[in-house]
Amino acid sequence: MINIKLFKDEDLKGYTLIEGFPGAGLVGSMACSYIIEKLEMDYIGYIDSDLFPPIATIHNGRPMFPARIYKDDKSGIVILISEFTVPPNLIYQMSIETLAFIRKSGISRIISISGMPSIKPSTQLYIASPDAATIKKASKAGIQPIAEGVIAGISAILMTNSNEYKIPMMNLLVEVNPQIMDPKYAEVAIEGLNKLINTNIDLKDLEAEAKEVEAKIRNLMKKVKDTHDATQNAAEDAGPSMYA
Repeated sequence: MINIKLFKDEDLKGYTLIEGFPGAGLVGSMACSYIIEKLEMDYIGYIDSDLFPPIATIHNGRPMFPARIYKDDKSGIVILISEFTVPPNLIYQMSIETLAFIRKSGISRIISISGMPSIKPSTQLYIASPDAATIKKASKAGIQPIAEGVIAGISAILMTNSNEYKIPMMNLLVEVNPQIMDPKYAEVAIEGLNKLINTNIDLKDLEAEAKEVEAKIRNLMKKVKDTHDATQNAAEDAGPSMYA
């Protein structure tokens, strides 16, 4: 079971939700982490499940849930960010719970930031959206619509179900080499956000901060894997349960 919890009641009506869970190139994670830092966003809640890895992250000496929710009142942005890869068997439930949270909160639109694997990545930003007006605005800003392709993971479930919930949705896709975590990927995504929703996020410190974020996420992902492996080995060493 997945729970999305806020520390207190928050008025999020009309806000834009940006989803940046880890994926190809870590572009969503790097971009969202940078936005959180630059806007000094408030930590307002978390996402939890008994099926998530048993870990906590430490930031500035403060223990935190690895999947968190932030908001910034001035820009009207809410960010969902996770420092571990959501297990495949939880992607659908995570997406549906996220949509339910969005609908209940009165959030007005969803933006996913994802990486699109490419052998030779360009700096061209792409968009997928079921909304013709969004596509038109993006095209005028130099963001190219995808005519054919595949979207995977949480972004895909949000996209295919957003119409049913009557929530405008767009997926910004950056070409990435999945073997390389380049801050340029996050820069391309944030430049697109600046054009589409007038965030005016300063990019001058992105390279240094994105590399730091990348290192933290890589380290956390390794710890998640080590924790999972250790738990699995311990269960195997214990032998079959008497209730099996």
